[in-house]
Amino acid sequence: MASITMKQQSGSDAGTVDLDDTYFGVQPNVPVMHQVVTAQLAARRSGTQSTKTRSEVSGGGAKPYRQKGTGNARQGSTRAPHFSGGGIALGPKPRKYNQRTPKKMIRLALRSALSDRAAEGRVTVVDAWRFDSPSTKAGVAALAALGIEGRVLIVLGNDDATAALSFRNIPEVQLIRVAELNAYDVLCNDHILFTSATLPSAAAATSESDPS
Repeated sequence: MASITMKQQSGSDAGTVDLDDTYFGVQPNVPVMHQVVTAQLAARRSGTQSTKTRSEVSGGGAKPYRQKGTGNARQGSTRAPHFSGGGIALGPKPRKYNQRTPKKMIRLALRSALSDRAAEGRVTVVDAWRFDSPSTKAGVAALAALGIEGRVLIVLGNDDATAALSFRNIPEVQLIRVAELNAYDVLCNDHILFTSATLPSAAAATSESDPS
């Protein structure tokens, strides 16, 4: 089990914290991460594209010309796909792009992503956020004190409302609740920032899943 230095909001050390090997010590499984991220992006697609078939296009009720004697091929409606203004044959219709992904794969992808960031030293743990009032300036100062640059994913708990208001307007900061943590958002950011309360651990996951 690896240990890292826990920080205070001011950037000073606040002891050490262990990173649970269940989440931060696995061998990253790249194919699983790819499949889970692909499924997550597919589920975001609205799937509202639509075209009209020949039965949905207006007009075309009358036969364009008589059946025989004109020398042309027989036609029943000008709304057929081969006519200009006609319906679309085999065009797109509203659909869902959701892919079925087993829960074990989703959990493995998240742990692989977290382990990859931890192996590169891009996981930081803060003991707690201590903002007196919402302040973007204070949020920027806190990140600078922690030495964090680039895109950062800040994992917040239910009691971090003031911190959420302080960080939300910073361009390269993404906020996420601990219950919504996923592989895609971890991989999209250069650095992951936890508090001691939101740091994933096998013991916390077990206690949350046990109703007793």
